[in-house]
Order: sequence, then structure tokens, then C-alpha cells
Amino acid sequence: MEIKPGNEQALKRRRLTAAACGVFLASMLGVSYAAVPLYNLFCKVTGYGGTTQIAQTGADRILDRKITIRFDANVAGGLAWSFKPTERSMVLQIGETGQATYRFSNTGAAPSVGTSTFNVTPQSAGAYFNKLECFCFTEQALAAGESVELPVVFFIDPAMVEDKDLEHVNTITLSYTFFPAAGGTAPVAKVKQPVSEKTPEKL
Repeated sequence: MEIKPGNEQALKRRRLTAAACGVFLASMLGVSYAAVPLYNLFCKVTGYGGTTQIAQTGADRILDRKITIRFDANVAGGLAWSFKPTERSMVLQIGETGQATYRFSNTGAAPSVGTSTFNVTPQSAGAYFNKLECFCFTEQALAAGESVELPVVFFIDPAMVEDKDLEHVNTITLSYTFFPAAGGTAPVAKVKQPVSEKTPEKL
């Protein structure tokens, strides 16, 4: 059957439209797979959603302004652990390095491995909350009935005082939630000595 010129043009347009839709769907599928790691990277870089930062060295200055850091600990269902900070809060000068300690206990009858999520509130403070050392960097394993205390070493970036949205913030809450780690076999990290570094100049 002979295809008329008008019908031939319409057929070409339909084929082109179908091909474009296929490319679009394939692109969207690729974007969906990339969305989670890209979002996580965005949160780590910007502190969005209360995501904290990782630092290699302490702050280069300590300010007179003080801030209260509160510590929160939670355990999700399915993990037979007791998890809590040894102190509920501490007061630091902005830029000063602090160390908090958390106590973990496996209250179950079998070894288990946990992994944690964490954030700070107010969420916009996440960009200025820097961790030098933290149990949250790796999975933690506990034998049945075992208890261990692990540190978090951190400081608040002095740049926070330049953020107009945080100029009236006097308290930051650091919150952790532990979940069962599927198939995790990481050993429990031993308690390390506090980070030793040159004392920054006070302003």
C-alpha cells in the first residue's frame, strides 16, 4: 500500500516523538539513580538538613561568644541496645574543641552491629558543626552484654557568627539514631585519646 506524502510526514513525526520520549525516560531513570548520592553530597557540603561537617584540624581561633551543645541519643526498633550520652549538655566557646562521650550497651542475647544517622538542630547550624572524631564514621559491633564508651570530638566554626540567620542561636542539639546494620561485621572502635593540638589564639 502506497503511503501518501502527508501520511509519511505524520509517521516520521510520530517516530521522532517516540524516540524523544524514550531518551527522556532513560535520562530520568539515570537521574533517579544518581539523585541519592548527589543529595547526600549536597548535604555534606552545605550542611543542608542539619548534616554536620568533617574536619581534619581544629578552628584557628576561639571567640568569646559561648554556645550550649545538647546531646540526644535514640535507638531504632530491631536493635537491642542502650545508647545515651554520659552528659546531656556542655557549654563551649565558639571555635573551642569539645569532646562528648556516648555509652553503648548490647542488652540482647546475641552480637549485633549498629550504624547511626545524625543531624543537628537548628538545621542551618549543620554547616558550622565540625567533627574531628566520631563513632558515627563507622559501623559499631557489640558482643552480647558488652558495653563501651566512645567519643565525639568537635568544634563550632567561628564563621557561624557571620551568619545572620544564626546570630541569636545560643543552643545547638546534636542528635544520633542507631539502626541495625544489615550484614555488618565492623569491630568496635576503641576509645581514643582526645585530639591534641595547638591551642588556638583566643579573640
